[in-house]
Parts: sequence; structure tokens; C-alpha cells
Amino acid sequence: MKWRPPVTARARAGGLGVAAIAYVAVDYLRYLAPAWHSWLMPALWSVLALVAVARVPFYKHWSMEFRSVLPFVASMIFMLSTCLFEVLSVRSVTAVLGLDWHSDTPPLPDTGQWFLLALNEKLPPTVVEILRAHIIGLHHFLMLFMMLAFSVLFDSVKAPGLGLGARYMFTMAIGRFLRAITFVSTILPSARPWCAFARFRVPAHPHHWAQKYYVPYASDPAAIRQVIERDIAYADVGNYLGDFRPDWGSMSFLIDFLRPTTTDGSWYNLLKKAGGGCNDLIYSGHILVAVLTAMAWTEAYGGFSSAVIWLFVLHSAQREIRERHHYTVDCVVAIYVGILLWKMTGFIWSAKDASRSKRLSRLDKIHGRLTQAAKDSNMDEVRELLKEVEMGSPASHSSGRVRSRAMWVFACATIFSALTVVFLALTLTSDG
Repeated sequence: MKWRPPVTARARAGGLGVAAIAYVAVDYLRYLAPAWHSWLMPALWSVLALVAVARVPFYKHWSMEFRSVLPFVASMIFMLSTCLFEVLSVRSVTAVLGLDWHSDTPPLPDTGQWFLLALNEKLPPTVVEILRAHIIGLHHFLMLFMMLAFSVLFDSVKAPGLGLGARYMFTMAIGRFLRAITFVSTILPSARPWCAFARFRVPAHPHHWAQKYYVPYASDPAAIRQVIERDIAYADVGNYLGDFRPDWGSMSFLIDFLRPTTTDGSWYNLLKKAGGGCNDLIYSGHILVAVLTAMAWTEAYGGFSSAVIWLFVLHSAQREIRERHHYTVDCVVAIYVGILLWKMTGFIWSAKDASRSKRLSRLDKIHGRLTQAAKDSNMDEVRELLKEVEMGSPASHSSGRVRSRAMWVFACATIFSALTVVFLALTLTSDG
């Protein structure tokens, strides 16, 4: 049985969809009217924050939110851990073959890129400009999800919001981990051969492992055939070209993975400067985030706004390919991996009526009382009993518990922390 929000909730959800699309439209003013954008966007952030805070006293599900704190925190720690592993992996696969390999190795043939170039010759110029426009980016999808999570305050989305956030972060963490072990497994050349020189400081020569196991057999077909037949690295590589080895103390084991130069400083400073890699990182992390946001919106209440967000996902994917940040395969894989992963993590939070069995159990418990009230024609008692079945026991949703001092402290801390994270994510990080 699919969970269907009441009419008022669906109306609020529709309002949230309008607000979400309006947010993307206002942010696009950074290209059309920068002066307007400079004051409209902070004003919109402030209005959204104030509206969310104003709903706190009327929210009736803080006890559910409290029970979701541990899964939420655990999911956040898991996600941060996988992001750290991903950053280490990005630097490692960029550095292992050296800068010379990045500049000398041509990009892979990509039929998706060819197809988009062909469309540029066939479509009207206005349509091509729309496809090229930077309408939506990673930070937009993150903000759209935050708006979705905060909408539980308006009963637009099934509570708890922290449960929804836990599922989003847990799913993203799994996706990030799978992505890292995928692009670490086989190193693919970037679609932008100049990228590594522009963004990274790594040695020009390969790591000594690559010097021994890859370089002698990289281009000579006869050498490749012999290494296959012998199944051993037979070439004499002479003396290895050495790397700079700073004193990182207990973290010195990272030197072989990160390959620092004399200007990088500590391992911490090196990782702080890490961004997207400069070889192909299959699959696209940007598109994974976009798909997870779209899946969350679709499951929460669907509708026109969800269809628009999926169009944004497709627009973002074709722009990733068009601008050669990724190959087509990266975006295609990210889309179906994101969909499958979201489907697999419904045990954490789901808009579907997973509590149906609990309601049936409560109905069994009050069956006798309900029958007696019906025989006595006591409709007030019948209504109260049915309300208890729908909402749970009176103790679980009593106003006294919701308004208790401890719950108020929890509510204020939750809202303050969430708004702080949103502010930091959208102001202090690059592109979200």
C-alpha cells in the first residue's frame, strides 16, 4: 500500500516544488544579472531559514527525530570516511603515472561527445545555448535535498527528516566508496589532457611500481605478448627515478600513494587542496549526487517538480559530457548506480507506508474497545481509538512530551546545526 499524503500535505509539497524551482531560477541570475543575484540569493536563504524556524513550535514529530539521531550521525561519519578514502584515491591515481603520462596519453573515443557535437549542427541555436547553459550544479542538488528534508516541518514529507538525511548520506557513502574502488582499479586517461598540469603538482615521472610493471610494456605489442606468456615482469628497468620523501612521521605510509613534491608541505595541506581528479574517475560523483536528490524527491511525493528535477539531472549529465569533465559512460553508470543504490536503502527511511503492520497490530490491541464503543454508539470514543491507531499511543505523541524542556533543547539544537551545515556547505566549499 503506497503512502499518500493528505490533500493539505500534497498542496504544501507543491509549494515546496515551486520554491525549489524558484531557488534554481534566482541562482541563475548570477549569470544574467549579478547585481540582483548578490542580494536576492541571501534574501532567499534568509526567508527559507526563517520559515523553517517558525515551524519548529508546531512540529509534532520530534520524538521520531530523536530516535533517528544515531543513524543520522553514523551515516554522516560513514560518508565523511568514504569521502576521505575517495580524496586519497583521487590523488593517488592522478599521481601514480606522473604528469608526462597525462599530457601524452590521448583521451578515449567517446560516442556521446560525438553525438552532442552532431546535435549542435542540427538543433536551433537557442536550444544549443540552453543545453550549454550552467543552469544547475552540484550545490543546487544539495540545496534541493536540504529543502526536501526541511519540508517535514510542514508535513509535506513523511517524518523523520533526520531519517531521510541518514538514508541520503548512507546511500551517497556507499556510492562514493564503490566509485573510488572502481576508478582505482583501472586508470583511465582524462578527457582533458591539460587538466593535470593546471591543477596538480606531482612528479613528471611514474611511480616506481609503474616504472617496473607498466612502462616497459605500455606500447610495444611484442613486449605485451611476452609479459602475457611469461606472466612475469621480465624487463630490466635499471635504476628507478626516485621521489621526494618528506618526514610525515606516523603518516609517512601515505607518501607512496600521494607522491608529494617539495612545495606541498604536510599531508594534511596536500589533501586540503585536493579536488576532482585529472584522469577519468568512473563514475561521475556529481551525477550520483544529482540522481540521489531526484530519487529522494520522486519517492517523497513525485509530481511535476520531481519531473523537473529529473530534467535537471539529464541537463547536468549532458553538460558534464559536453564540457568533457567526464566520458559518457561515467554519467550513464552514475545514473543507474544511483537509482539502484537508493532502491536498496529503503530500510533506513521510506515514504511508503512501512508502518502499516504496526497500525494493524495496534488495531488488534484495541479491537475489543472499538467493538464496545461501536455497540454503545459512542462515536467520540470510536474517533479517538482510530486516531490512536493512526498516530500511535497517546504517550508517543502527547503535546506534553513534545513540549518538554529536553525535546525543545533537542529541536533547537537540531535546527541550528542543520542550518549551520547548510550555510557552510553553500558558502565555504567549492560548488557545494
